[in-house]
Formats: sequence, structure tokens, C-alpha cells
Amino acid sequence: MRSPALTDAIEPQALRAQLERLEPEIATGSGAVRIVRAPGRVNLIGEYTDFNQGYVLPAAIDREIRIAFIPTGDRRVVLHRLDNSERGAFDLDQLPQRTGEWLDYAVGTAWALSQAGVELRGLRGVIGSDLPTGAGLSSSAAIELAVAHALLADPLEAPDAMALARLAQRGENGFVGVQSGLMDQFAVACGQAGAALLLDCRSLDWRSVVLPLDQVRLVVCDSGQARQLTGSAYNVRRAQCDTAVAILAGHDPAIRSLRDVSAELLDEAAAGGWLEPVVLKRATHVVRENQRVIETIAALEAGDLLALGELFAASHSSLRNLFEVSSPALDALVGIAVATPGVVAARMTGAGFGGCTINLVRPDAVEDLRAAVESSYASRTGFVARVFPVVPAAGAGPMSA
Repeated sequence: MRSPALTDAIEPQALRAQLERLEPEIATGSGAVRIVRAPGRVNLIGEYTDFNQGYVLPAAIDREIRIAFIPTGDRRVVLHRLDNSERGAFDLDQLPQRTGEWLDYAVGTAWALSQAGVELRGLRGVIGSDLPTGAGLSSSAAIELAVAHALLADPLEAPDAMALARLAQRGENGFVGVQSGLMDQFAVACGQAGAALLLDCRSLDWRSVVLPLDQVRLVVCDSGQARQLTGSAYNVRRAQCDTAVAILAGHDPAIRSLRDVSAELLDEAAAGGWLEPVVLKRATHVVRENQRVIETIAALEAGDLLALGELFAASHSSLRNLFEVSSPALDALVGIAVATPGVVAARMTGAGFGGCTINLVRPDAVEDLRAAVESSYASRTGFVARVFPVVPAAGAGPMSA
């Protein structure tokens, strides 16, 4: 359940009032204020398959970032964060260097849009959010897409949602320095209410997948252990996947990514000692996880909740043991969830190293899961978890001020 205080804080009227307080010389009248929004996302299954040209199954969620802003005639961008009172500013004609701070995501988006020839404008804005940062729900992609929509000089001439997602990804890769795949930006940009999104990360073909929300709720458990993607661990794993591809392509030139590797070839690689043990583990996770996405689609369409539970469990085990991106806190949350009657499926979601789990929970068991987490998680881990249902939501764009 959302905190009423957080929900009230990002209502248009509240955002407008904060903008007028923080930028009184610019905000002389409320009629000029515009608001854009961008949701977070949760990934149902398909972890670390996106940059391996595989399949993913994310959903945008009804936790989001909003920017209330006034376009200006100058080329100056000023953004105030309402959650921590920080202020960030930069000039569109002389973008600053990367600093390792949150503003990098806005600057990187401006850089990528400018490189693509998209016309931008200055603005003064405030950022409000009820999306937890550092929780693995793509607050970084949400800020990128919200900023992208705010910067557009002519919203009617905006690139389409997929094009904006790809530009935001380029900013994160080329400016921020995180070699992420497209999944996060895609889900934030293209989300659909009531549905998950199946994305083929090679062809970029995608379709919506209706979820059985009459049978299960999507429930996020935030471990309270923040994770950092800008550290080396994420990029190291991407490099390990690339190493596997290069070696396996020497045995089969048709291989361009781990998307092309079969389970049989992996078995042959293991028997022949082609890959170092850690590289083999990474490749094995990706190949099997890619297949799990396809099997999850089939289970959803068949209403096979038992199969969903097994697929989520296999995914979490693989992320813990083969890709080694889970944590004791995430493992504890999954353990508590699967021991709670009415929880259909549970796994870590996102890049790991902390963050969240995603759970499919029967409607009458949501409060039981919350109670189970509150009763034992903190004593087991030292962290305080947050448990909240989420609903699949529409993708980023302007909203009525």
C-alpha cells in the first residue's frame, strides 16, 4: 500500500506549489506549469538476458517519478529533488562531466537526445517520487524518461516510446557508465496498464502479456539493502558473458550472443573445458533463464500457477548460485515468502546486490505475507523491509497539471 504522505506529495497541486516556492521568479503563474511522469518497473522474470539479446518480461508499476516544470527561453536546466532537498543544474550547451551523482542520469539523457539531433529546451523543475531509490525498481530509468519528456522542445514531435527508451539507454551506457541492457528503459517508456511486456531484446519486437490479476497480486518486498549498479560487479558480469560468447563462437560461428547458445552446446562446453568455471556459470544462467521466460509466458497463458512457482524458484536459485547476484537479505525474503501460504511464486528481481523481490500472491494472502516479513525478516538480516502491492501501469509521458 502506498504511503498517503508520499502520494499526496506528488499530486499535481502539491508539485506546483513546491515549484512556485523554489523558483518564485520563474513560476509567476500556475498556468505555465507542466507535469511529466515516469513509472518504475518490476521484472517478472528474465534477469541479465537483455544485454545477451534474449527475452525479458517486465511490467511498469504504479509507483512513479513526476517532474513539475516550467519551460524557459534559456538553455539552463535546474531540478530540485523534493525527497532530499538537493538541487542540480546544468547548461544544455555545455554539459558537465560525469560526477557519480544522481544528476548524471539527467545529464546523460540530455547528452543522448542532443547527439540524436532532438531539439531541447531549458526548464526549471521539481522532482517528486513515491518510487523507492536503490531498490531495484528502476528509479534511474524513470528519471531518465521523465527528464526526456520534460526536455523536449516540441512534445508533439517527440520520438516514439521505443526510440526514447533506446536514447535513455544510450545515455546510461555512454555517459553514466552502466552497461545496462534495454529492459528498464523499455518497460518505463512502453508500459501498459494491467499487463506485463514480453520483449525480444534482439529484434526489439514486443507484445503485452495480460496477467491473471484476478488470481494473484504483484507484491514487491524491498529488502532495505540498497544496491549500486555503478560499481564494477554489473559490468564484470557483462564482460564475463561477452567472454563466453567469444569462446563459444570459435566452436560455432553462428553464435552472436548467448541468445544463440543451446543447452546441448553448454553441456559440450562444460565437458570439453572450453570455459573457465565462473564464465560457464554465468553463461548457464543466461541460457536457462532465457528459456524460463518463454515457459513463464506459457504458464501465465495457461493459468498454471504451480509452474509459475517452480519457474520463479529456479530463476532465484540460478541468480544466487550461478550468476551470484543475490544476497542473504534477498534470500531471506524469498524464504519467508515461499513459506507463507498463498504465496504462489517468489524471486529476486532486478540486478541484485540488494534491492527487491517480486512475489505473486493470492489476494487474501497479501497481508499474511506482510505480517510474516515484519515478524522475522529484521531479526534475520538487520534490515527493515517494506512490503507493498503494485499494479501494472502505463508508460512515461505528460500528464494533466
